[in-house]
Amino acid sequence: MTHTLKRTFAMLLLAVFGSALLYNCEPDPDSLGQQLFDKDAANAHELALPIIAYNINNNDSIRSDALGLLATGGANVAVLGAFKEGQFGMQKASYITQLRMPVSFDFGDKPVVDSVVLVIRTPANTADDTYYMADKVVAPGAYDKNDFPVGNDKATVSIEKKTYPIFKYGKDGDAFKSMKINVNEVTSFLDASKKEFTFSNASGITTGALLGSGVFDGNVSSVTITNKTDNSSVFEAKLGFRINLDKTFFQQKILDQQGKPVLQDAANFTRYFNGIKLSVEWDDGYLFQFSPNDMQLIMYYKSDKTTNGTVTRSQSKIEFDLGSKNFHLGQYAYDRNTSALGNAIPTFTKDGDSRIYLQGMGGPSMGVKIPDDVIKALRDNFTNNKAAIVGARIRVYVDMNNTFVNAQSTEASRKFTLTNLLYKDGKVDYTFTADTSAGFPLYYYNAKKGDTPEYYDIVVTKTIKNIVEGKDGTTTQASNDPLFFNLGAFVKNPSNNGIPYGARYTTRATDMNRVVLIGSDATNDQNRIKLVVTYSTASNK
Repeated sequence: MTHTLKRTFAMLLLAVFGSALLYNCEPDPDSLGQQLFDKDAANAHELALPIIAYNINNNDSIRSDALGLLATGGANVAVLGAFKEGQFGMQKASYITQLRMPVSFDFGDKPVVDSVVLVIRTPANTADDTYYMADKVVAPGAYDKNDFPVGNDKATVSIEKKTYPIFKYGKDGDAFKSMKINVNEVTSFLDASKKEFTFSNASGITTGALLGSGVFDGNVSSVTITNKTDNSSVFEAKLGFRINLDKTFFQQKILDQQGKPVLQDAANFTRYFNGIKLSVEWDDGYLFQFSPNDMQLIMYYKSDKTTNGTVTRSQSKIEFDLGSKNFHLGQYAYDRNTSALGNAIPTFTKDGDSRIYLQGMGGPSMGVKIPDDVIKALRDNFTNNKAAIVGARIRVYVDMNNTFVNAQSTEASRKFTLTNLLYKDGKVDYTFTADTSAGFPLYYYNAKKGDTPEYYDIVVTKTIKNIVEGKDGTTTQASNDPLFFNLGAFVKNPSNNGIPYGARYTTRATDMNRVVLIGSDATNDQNRIKLVVTYSTASNK
């Protein structure tokens, strides 16, 4: 601890435990300490003690393979897009995956590709209905088409296309409405066992031919086509953004290989057709989440088929498997030049940083250390004055002048995960805090909105009680280990009553949020990060 911090703690603790800053109050104890507080038999007091907060530089890297994207072995969420702002710089997200042939397929004779489409599915604001017909907006409802091809015939059909805006994180307005999404062939074998292919800054994955592009305007659409003669369904496409791919490439890569070993075995196929990469061409706009396992890559084709000696030319389709069996990787790139974070990184110190840059997707984390002086003073107060801790919260304020606010995010507020930060055998380990293990709370996002500035209270009652008073009613005091903050949420196990899988299993790899917090700012005693402790002492009555 620096000399200035030591002097600050010494002066504050002397004042607090000399009763100059100690005051009777109506406390707001959390549920873990409430049973200790009885207004008729105790006096309640609250202390606000400065603590040390420091940035942890993750070198803009995080595990983002199939395990990391949802941290449970299934790639259910990924991020695509690009976004630039002054505090954190530029962030660009791409996505890489494999694809597989269906288990069984028969192309027929003389197969020829009609079209190939990739469908990206993303959460949308379906409360905001907008209907489109072709290129122009029309009144809500369907429209008719008299000569729509149905098989080898023409029919009158009803066509309904509904379009909804997605949830974005980034810039809004016409200048940033659209982004160009490219789909490229991957030319490297995607070996999930290679460690270098499991992290977001993975290098060595090469790409080849551009298979297709689409200008995404921030909307996704559904299409329903119904035969008006008998009301039968002709075509239905769920909400998604569709990109047309190069049909000549798929003719040569797939249909022309009919009967060859490269199509017959998954191991052969993933080495023959390594995969695809989705990326955005521009550097500024917005980020958005989508569901990799729900993506579709569909190849429509015509071929001859013989039935009872009769040859017919019919249309068929093959849908490739892009699901959980495949390799998945979120690839993230950053440009910190000229950003506030880039300028601050060289000055990061575990003695405390005045501003904390907290960012998901491999950006910085926050470490918190409660000074030993503070713990000793709380222990002395417990021993000498029978001061039992009723509640404890880490209070951290938002730097409102420098934090990006986005109203279109799918989350109403940011979520934090808090774990213990341990070092074992030269490696970092994370464990649940005592409060999380006790089930309160699983998520930390108690923003006091409307206050100036906005702040978050993170419950650490049981954690502090174990350090100060002893674990589970014993005299064995827990060690005063650093605490580890990240943006994101613990991933719940639906088959185990929603209990989180573990301290390492979070949504951090796909959390698009960022926030600038006020850390150990010696010039800002009112809003610097602090430990707020409520404790009770026996009444003198």
